[in-house]
Amino acid sequence: MHGICFLVMQKKFILNLILLLFLNLLIKPFYVFFIDVNVQRMVGLNDYGIYLSIFNFTYVINIFLDMGITNFNNRNIAQNSHLLSKYFPTIIVLRLLLFMLYVAIAFVLALAMDYDIRQMKLLGVLVFNQFLLSFILYLRSNISGLLHFVTDSFISVLDRVLLIVFCLILFYARFFEGRFSVEWFVYAQTASYVITALVALSVVIKDSGFSKPKFNRPLLLLILKKSFPFALLTLLMACYNRIDTVLIKQMLPGDEGSMQVGIYGHSFRILEAFNNFSYLFAVLLLPIYARMLKNNDNVNGITKTAFGLLLCFSFTLSTLCMFYGLQIMDLMYDVEIEYSAQVFKVLIYCFPSMSLAYIFGTLLTANGSLKVLNIISLLGMGISVVLNVALIPKHGALGSAYAGVITQMFVVLCQMVMSRKLLHLSYDRHLMKYASCAVLYVLSLFVAGYFISDLDLNWMWCCGLHLLAGVALAVLFNVFDVKGMLKLIINK
Repeated sequence: MHGICFLVMQKKFILNLILLLFLNLLIKPFYVFFIDVNVQRMVGLNDYGIYLSIFNFTYVINIFLDMGITNFNNRNIAQNSHLLSKYFPTIIVLRLLLFMLYVAIAFVLALAMDYDIRQMKLLGVLVFNQFLLSFILYLRSNISGLLHFVTDSFISVLDRVLLIVFCLILFYARFFEGRFSVEWFVYAQTASYVITALVALSVVIKDSGFSKPKFNRPLLLLILKKSFPFALLTLLMACYNRIDTVLIKQMLPGDEGSMQVGIYGHSFRILEAFNNFSYLFAVLLLPIYARMLKNNDNVNGITKTAFGLLLCFSFTLSTLCMFYGLQIMDLMYDVEIEYSAQVFKVLIYCFPSMSLAYIFGTLLTANGSLKVLNIISLLGMGISVVLNVALIPKHGALGSAYAGVITQMFVVLCQMVMSRKLLHLSYDRHLMKYASCAVLYVLSLFVAGYFISDLDLNWMWCCGLHLLAGVALAVLFNVFDVKGMLKLIINK
């Protein structure tokens, strides 16, 4: 019986991953490489740097807006779907109360950091946007917790589809000609989030039988108590992932700080775009892991499948960016190309570690090992802050990139070790053989990338060959079992 459940879950994971990847590959690359790039070009390095630093500031303190409710709820609903109707009305009230707390904290801290009037106005809209985005993610946690992955897949791209439409209007409508600014971009985000939130809310109301919000004080306090470890984890992860731009802006004087943040943003936005695809694995894995662990199912197989796919994806793209970073930056941006490329070639190596962390971090979350994750994240935050403070004054954005790579490698290695220890992942001779193949795959990819880059071809053709080499070498070294996955998908 457990074997059948495992196969069902593995098949569900693979099929829905294909759908998620298809939708996101259809929408998000266009957004990143056309919309986001054009926004950066049109508003300039300084204005975009100001926007990015404020956005990351609102993101870092997002903990006060969510308090770990989303991740707690995803795991809870996946294991106890019948509790949706009980928890949902109270969580609605709780999120509104947290929003008021979040607004107060954001503006008090902004005053302490001496934000000017324009920055305060941007902050006000971005604070509201964070509320909407957080609410959407909470609503989606209910949908994915019920294993309604198809619905969740379409909602996951809806805000980006709407933002693309709104931005195209802003770019090309005569009324907005010469008026485009970073403020208009933020307003377009607001409109996209509002519509997406309403769509997601209607789906959850239908599933929960929701009638009206309820202030259930005992249940509210219970939710806060249970979600607090998730909240702490979210805060610590946000700090070591996002604190870099805040530190660059604060540690470097005036326009130099804004410019360095803008340069860092060039690379970070591409990294973030790649990372969004890896995040899709976590979206699927958390409710699946939670359901499997509750049923005492073996998670080795699905973990190996996810590991192989993400290893191939992350290292293929990272090595490609290392060889063609200058050309990519030149294609996308107009200023500080060479320095941006230097930062990009370093920062992109955060990507493999961040990708694999979505597997092992999610596995530990589903297991309820929040204390372990929080200790790892606290250590990661400490390493990140120390390295950034040491490297930013002398090396600027480049120093922050090195700090990011070291931090991410440390975090994922700790997660892998603790996953094996706490969940008894089998490290038998077959797995050791697989690990050896994985190492050979990475080394071979570097060698193949070197020879491909030396060919007398247009760099875009070389990129295509590099991608093909990444997939071919993954199949050759059996990094992921193509035949096994096809068999699983085809068989009923």
